[in-house]
Amino acid sequence: MGQLKSLHTLDVSYNLLETLPEEMGALEELVKLELSHNRLKKLPETMGCLLSLRDLVIHSNDLRVLPVCLCLDKLDKLKVDVRNNPLGRPPTPPPLPPTPDQVETRVPELHLGLNRHRFCVSSAGCHVFLPGGAELLFPSGCLATTTTLQWAERKPDRKWVWLEEHDFLLSRPLELLPHRISFLKPVEVCVPYHRSRRGEVVVRRFDGQQWSTLPTETRRGSIGHSSHPGGRPARLACVSVRQFSWFVAVGRPVRDSCSVTPEGTLLVSRTDAGIKLTFPPDCTVQTRTITLQVLQVSVTEVQTLCGDPQARVSPLLCLSQDPSIQFLQPIKVQVPLPTGLAGHTVDLSCLHLLHGDPSAHTWTDITSQVSLYVTQLYAIFYITHFSWYWLWYTTQRCVSGVVRRVYQRLKQFQVQFLVLQRRTDPKQVLLQCLPADKVDNRVQSLSEQYDGPQPSDLCDLLEGEQFFAGFERGLDVSADRPDCAEGRLSFVFYSRLKNLKEVYVCPTQKQEGSIRGQVSFYRGEVPSDIPQEVARKRKGHDSQWLATLPLRLPGLNSEGGSNGMDWEQPQYPPLNLGDPESGYLTEANLLAISLQIGQDWRSIGINLGISYQELDRIQYKYRDNLGALVLEMLFHWARGQQQEGVGLRPAGGPGQKGIGAVPRLVDAMVESDRRDLAEEIKDIVRLGTRKYNESLRRVGLEEEEKRPSAETDPSPSH
Repeated sequence: MGQLKSLHTLDVSYNLLETLPEEMGALEELVKLELSHNRLKKLPETMGCLLSLRDLVIHSNDLRVLPVCLCLDKLDKLKVDVRNNPLGRPPTPPPLPPTPDQVETRVPELHLGLNRHRFCVSSAGCHVFLPGGAELLFPSGCLATTTTLQWAERKPDRKWVWLEEHDFLLSRPLELLPHRISFLKPVEVCVPYHRSRRGEVVVRRFDGQQWSTLPTETRRGSIGHSSHPGGRPARLACVSVRQFSWFVAVGRPVRDSCSVTPEGTLLVSRTDAGIKLTFPPDCTVQTRTITLQVLQVSVTEVQTLCGDPQARVSPLLCLSQDPSIQFLQPIKVQVPLPTGLAGHTVDLSCLHLLHGDPSAHTWTDITSQVSLYVTQLYAIFYITHFSWYWLWYTTQRCVSGVVRRVYQRLKQFQVQFLVLQRRTDPKQVLLQCLPADKVDNRVQSLSEQYDGPQPSDLCDLLEGEQFFAGFERGLDVSADRPDCAEGRLSFVFYSRLKNLKEVYVCPTQKQEGSIRGQVSFYRGEVPSDIPQEVARKRKGHDSQWLATLPLRLPGLNSEGGSNGMDWEQPQYPPLNLGDPESGYLTEANLLAISLQIGQDWRSIGINLGISYQELDRIQYKYRDNLGALVLEMLFHWARGQQQEGVGLRPAGGPGQKGIGAVPRLVDAMVESDRRDLAEEIKDIVRLGTRKYNESLRRVGLEEEEKRPSAETDPSPSH
C-alpha cells in the first residue's frame, strides 16, 4: 500500500477492519480517507504524515482516543467525522468466564422437508427449521422427555386472523401442536413475514378463545436457511412462549406506551419526535396506561381524494388509555404543522382540528371547542378525552364530510383481479387478487405457464375484506368445496399475501363447441333480495359487483381443444368414492385435492399402497406435467379400489360394501404429513353428507312414504 504515492481517495468502509497498516502514512497525495463502519480501536501514528489529507471519515467505529498526530498545526485544514465512536470512555473490561451453570451447549439442528409435519425434541433441545423460513428454538432442558410435536401452516381465514384498525396481515397462521403441552423453559417461535415498509411488526397468538399481542423482536433468519433456494434468509418475527397455539405476524403503526402517575409525565413519539404529549401534575388520581400511534399520510394522495390542491394534513394521532376515563387536567398535545405551512404565514381560518370516533366511523370539526394555537413549526392544543385527532388545512367547506370520505378511501387498497388458464389444461383456472402495483410482475412471471385476458380494472378493497368469484354463462366450479357458497368461491383479501386459488371448471351442461363464459367478482355476500338465477348472471353496477373477466373453454373439435377436453367422454369417469358410513368423494373433489398435493404425490401414493414400479411408470409418462402426474396417481388408486370392490361405485350404479375408501385416503394424507389435506377431505365429506341428508329430508322421505317397499339409494347427489 505504501507504494501508491499518487492515490487521492481511499474508501475501505464497511469491511469490519480492526487495524490499519503503518504504511498508510506513506500515501503522500491522499486527500480523502473513508474508514466508517469498521471495528477500528485505534489509528496508526503515521497518519500525521498525510499532509494532503482534507477529509477523514471515521464515524461508526470503536475509537476511544484519537492519535496526537491528528491535532498538529500542519493538519489544520483537516475535517474529521468522528460520530458514533465511544470517545473518552474507559475501555470495556473483558467478560468474566462463565460459571458452570451458564455454559450453554450447542443444540442440534433439524431441517424439515415440505412433507414432514412431525418431529421429535429431546431434553437436549433442538433448533428446528421449517419450510418457508420459520424457526423454532428449543433450549436444553425445555422438555423432560422426548416429545413428538407437529406444525401446520393454515389458510388465512378470518377465524385465524385478528386485525385492529390500520393493521395488515404479514404471514399465514402457523399452528404448533399439541396445544396443551407446557415447556419448562421458554421456546422461541420465529414466524416469517412479508416485508413491511412502515410501522412495526408484532406476533399475535390465539389460544383457542382470545387473541393476545406478544412482545416481539425482528431479525433475519439463520445463515444457510432461506424460504427460497439460494435466497436471503427470511425476515422473522420472534416471540418466547411456554405453550403452543396459533401464531400470526401482523404489521401496525408504531405503538408508544407509558404509565401516567399523579406526578405527570412526557410521551414523545418514536415515529416523529415533534409529536409530544405533556401530562401535567394531578391530571390523574390513579395510574393509567397511555398508548400513542402515529399514522403518516401522503399529502399528494389526500389532495387527489378531496380535490383540493391546497390541502395539507398532519400525521393522524390515535390515542387510547386504560382505564378510559376523563383526565382531571387538560393534556397538552403538540403536532407538527402540515407540510409546507409556517406559523407566521398560515391562514388560521383554513386550519381545522378533527376528532375521530373509531367505533362510530365519524369525524367532527372541534376547532372552535379547543384551545388551538400555532408556533412557527407546531400546532398545540389541549384535550381531556383520548381518541383520534387529525390536523387539516383546507379551503373546502363541510370539512367533517370531506375528512370522513378521504379517511375511508385511504384505508382501501387499489387492486386488480387475474383469471388465467393453464396452457396444458385450460380447465385448470388460476384466480388471484393483487394490489395494482404488483400485478405487472405477477403476470410476467406466470406468462410461460398460463394464458388469459388482461387484468381487470382497478377496484377498492379493505384489508381483511371478503369477496367472491362466480363462474357464469355456462361455467361452474368442478367441486363441492368448503369455501364455495352458492356456486361462488370465497376469498379474503390481504394486501401482503397472494390471495390465490386454483380450481377446475366445467360446463353447466354437456355441449359441443367452445364455451364463452365469464368470471365475476363480488364484494361480500350475495344479496338476499336478488333471485338466485339473476344473482348468478348479473353484471350490473350494483354495490356488490366488482369486476368481470371473460373465460373461454375450447370444445372437443374447436381450435385449442387438443388438450383432451372431451365433455362426452371425460378423461376421468364420474365416481363416488366411499360408502354411506364414511361418506363419498366425487371425481370433482379429487380434481380439487390434486391441485394441492404437489411434490408430495409420491409419498402419498406409497401410503395408498401403489407399487414403486407403478409410481415410476406414472412419473415417466407425465414427467413434464406435475398436475397430470398427480391426477393419474389418484385415479389409478381409485380404479384399483373399484376392481377390489372397496367402497367405490360408478355414479348412479349400485353401492358396494367394504372398508371405507375415504378414511383410507385421509390416513394416507396423515401418514404423508399432509394433515392440512386430511382436514380438507373431512370438510368436503361433511359438506357432501349434509347435502345428502338435506336431499333425503326434501325428497327421499317423501318417496319412501309413497313406496314403502322400495330401496333408497344411499349415495349423495353431487
